[in-house]
Amino acid sequence: MSTLIINNFTKMKFNLTYFILFIILFLIEIGIAYFLHTGFIRHTFGDFLVVIMLYCFLKSFIDFTPVKTAIYVLLIAYTIEILQLTPFLKWLNLQNNTLANTVLGHTFHTNDLWAYTIGMLTVIFIEFMFNKSNSQPSQ
Repeated sequence: MSTLIINNFTKMKFNLTYFILFIILFLIEIGIAYFLHTGFIRHTFGDFLVVIMLYCFLKSFIDFTPVKTAIYVLLIAYTIEILQLTPFLKWLNLQNNTLANTVLGHTFHTNDLWAYTIGMLTVIFIEFMFNKSNSQPSQ
């Protein structure tokens, strides 16, 4: 794997494992969007998964710590959710675009913020457990 340092702050490094996880989650999200139109899985579990998908996408290319990546993902997700309080799709002339409405949403829900947060807490927990088990010496 090659490493590229930009401005001495960001390490760009391709990570195949995270990219494969991103692709799997992306396909699951497409399935949810295509086959389910209402209910818990569409509205809550989909939001839980979408931040994990975005996390995996970022970790595919940027070598940040799990906490730093999770914070960036939450900032992106919260910003998009808060923008749903405004007619931002109309401002972008995308109000009739099905893909934009599906990806960016158009209705603010506080439950979505909770789903995003729980998704990132889940990722941090998994990363912590995985890193902890990999750092223990063999017996």
